Amino acid sequence: MNQTETLETVVADQLKAENDLPYFTIGDTLNVHVRIVEGDKERIQIFQGVLIAQKGRGINRMITVRRIVANEGVERIFPLHSPRLAKIEVVRRGDARRSKLYFLRDRVGKSRRLRDQRRGIKHVKAWEGEQGAKAKQPPAKVEEEPTPADQESES
Repeated sequence: MNQTETLETVVADQLKAENDLPYFTIGDTLNVHVRIVEGDKERIQIFQGVLIAQKGRGINRMITVRRIVANEGVERIFPLHSPRLAKIEVVRRGDARRSKLYFLRDRVGKSRRLRDQRRGIKHVKAWEGEQGAKAKQPPAKVEEEPTPADQESES
């Protein structure tokens, strides 16, 4: 076992389960619920914005979310498996043809908006349904059907 595999096995219990994170892609508008600790109090703050980048894998997976506040762009980078992230919700599906939407930084006004993803939304919901069904059901046993050659040998 090399160093990378050893490290991944140690970190595996710190990863969030696939069921905890919804399916989202670049261009989607997300509500990111972040735990904020102030003294001995803890509260949850919602950061809503467009997902413009994803990078890393495993425990190092990060997402970059951008929003506009008082005509200023604000970007936050969230480690996806951080305990500070309470949950992530998908508000709206955006249609993007790029893996990084850094060009949105230069846009102003209505050109900043992304097209809504209307085509293929059935596919996304079907995928989410499959993931939920996989999590709830144990793996099914596969029974082999007899082939025509097997049936001839039996008779």
